[in-house]
Amino acid sequence: MKPLRVYRALPRRLRRTRILLVGCGDVGRRIGARLVARGLQAIGTVRSAEGAAALRAAGIRPLRLDLDAPRLPALRGFGARLVHLAPPPGEGEGDPRTRRLLAALMRGPAGRANGPRPKRWVYISTTGVYGDCGGSIVAEHRPVAPANERSRRRTAAEQLWRLAAARGQARASRLRVPGIYAHDRLPLERLRQGLPALLPDEDVHTNHVHAEDLARIAVAALWRGRAGRVVHAVDDSALRMGEYFDRVADAAGLPRPVRLPADELARRVSPMMLSFMRESRRLRNERLKDELRVRLRYPTVDHTLAEVFPDRLQSPVKQYPPV
Repeated sequence: MKPLRVYRALPRRLRRTRILLVGCGDVGRRIGARLVARGLQAIGTVRSAEGAAALRAAGIRPLRLDLDAPRLPALRGFGARLVHLAPPPGEGEGDPRTRRLLAALMRGPAGRANGPRPKRWVYISTTGVYGDCGGSIVAEHRPVAPANERSRRRTAAEQLWRLAAARGQARASRLRVPGIYAHDRLPLERLRQGLPALLPDEDVHTNHVHAEDLARIAVAALWRGRAGRVVHAVDDSALRMGEYFDRVADAAGLPRPVRLPADELARRVSPMMLSFMRESRRLRNERLKDELRVRLRYPTVDHTLAEVFPDRLQSPVKQYPPV
């Protein structure tokens, strides 16, 4: 695999740079695999022995770390660059995980000279921090207005990273990420269960990104991300939620979901899914293309479906209107 242009521009001494991936699940492993394939060293944090084994299999050095521990071990010197993928806790106020992580990154190992702290940070956030935008087009400078506790915790985490950068601790950028899907992360089980979607005239605008593209975006942000900058890590799809489910159903040969009004649908879906169905927005991604200079491998959901179901999708990939 040939290195990306961003790596060809690096001096040889930087190609063994260590990158710390905090919260190394599916997307973290995809990021780490890309880094390792290009001669960089990736260290990924996991909680379990099984997670550590999965990282080793991908060539990523595992680091057992429980972000809910009262005090984290010193992490200064573990990597010159960092991607933080771990979400806040599932309940409570604020994000104590990020607060503890930031403190650990400032501490060096006991009895040894402090190593360098990460100079470039990338925080993986969520587009949910905007709340419901009524289907309007959203740019990165729009003020946040989180509408649920989950998004308020994400907003608190963003604020911690922003303040750390303002204190000069590192050059930090934030990626706001929508619904993540992939070849192996399509809502097929949901469709098989026959779960409903909103009526077309009540449906909400959603945004998507393929997990592989998100990994590429995160790697680009490690080198190209501007200090304090927010970037929307979204593709060009601009679909309504029901349209997304219909496209996947048609491609997979499954029945389309039944459409219901919001009040009836609220009794049929989980509270988390219902919260997604109450927020509508369309996100611009010019900074992704112009500043990070990322060319999406899967610019629309249809591009992915054409690869997953090539025998069923013989027609040309549909083009979406620009957001």
